[in-house]
Amino acid sequence: MTDQAELIACYELTQAKAKYCRTLDTRDWNGLAALMTEDIEFGMGDGHSEPEMTVGRDATLALLQSLVAGSRTAHQVHTPEIDLNGDEARVIWAVQDRAVYDNGMSVTGYGHYTERWVRRGDAWKLASLRLRHLITDLHSS
Repeated sequence: MTDQAELIACYELTQAKAKYCRTLDTRDWNGLAALMTEDIEFGMGDGHSEPEMTVGRDATLALLQSLVAGSRTAHQVHTPEIDLNGDEARVIWAVQDRAVYDNGMSVTGYGHYTERWVRRGDAWKLASLRLRHLITDLHSS
């Protein structure tokens, strides 16, 4: 891969991840689904043990919908560590996510996404995502 191709791929990956955060927070489930492979692997953990993995786009979307039900969310990612290998990329993102629930409870998490993306045609698709929260702040009103 040339230097220019690597820069373009890194840009495309950051755009795809930004779209992931936006579509999740705005509940654009079709837009979010379009970013995933059919056999995506998805898991969340507290940083102390390996997360239980959900496999498949439909199952992942159903899980995400249940996790954010009754809340407003904001997911912010930054400082990606991108390792490109042809049409595959492994990326670690620093993440802060916040959910404010209708009942007044709120949760703020700090940690990392560890992901594998694959290029399908001219688009990057999320093939694997593991979210590890290192710190979780819970607040109730």
